[in-house]
Amino acid sequence: MTSDVRAAKAALRRRLRAARAERSPQVRAAAGLALHAAAAVVFEPAGPALTVTAYAAVDAEPPTDELLEALRRRGVRVLLPVLAENRQLDWAAYAGPGALARSAHGLREPTGPRLGAAALQEADVVLVPALAVDRRGTRLGQGGGYYDRALAAGPPRAALVLAVVYDEEVVDTLPVEAHDVSVGGALTPGGMHRFL
Repeated sequence: MTSDVRAAKAALRRRLRAARAERSPQVRAAAGLALHAAAAVVFEPAGPALTVTAYAAVDAEPPTDELLEALRRRGVRVLLPVLAENRQLDWAAYAGPGALARSAHGLREPTGPRLGAAALQEADVVLVPALAVDRRGTRLGQGGGYYDRALAAGPPRAALVLAVVYDEEVVDTLPVEAHDVSVGGALTPGGMHRFL
């Protein structure tokens, strides 16, 4: 059964990555602007008391640059992930696009001091990358398990955890394994979706 679920996930990942790769740079840029506008609902009112963990999108992911910059300009504390050696996520403060560097894994990570894995527990809102999410909150990630491990260890119960995906990547059902950690909703260019 587990091997069937893993095979189904692998096939879905291939299909979703291929669909994302077909989007033109213009379509992705428009999605990034729409995502920023949709996020205004989540982060209103936002200010220095708010801590958000997010990520700097790469390749064909829904672009997050506009959103990250808008939060930073409003004084929101934004933390971005850094891949640690032990297949865990560490965190560092986002200080602007000029303070990001490509990692060996191709991700854009902050260059500032590392805050440790426990920094996730300070988050009020957690934005996580995904290839798809279903209406039960099942998230299909890239397959490394980094976010499942991080979400299993924290954030606080009151935090709003949202998968960031394109609109058509919110689906009815996804295959799920015991280690998969659910999310509370999705943030898409078309708006926010809350799941029960």
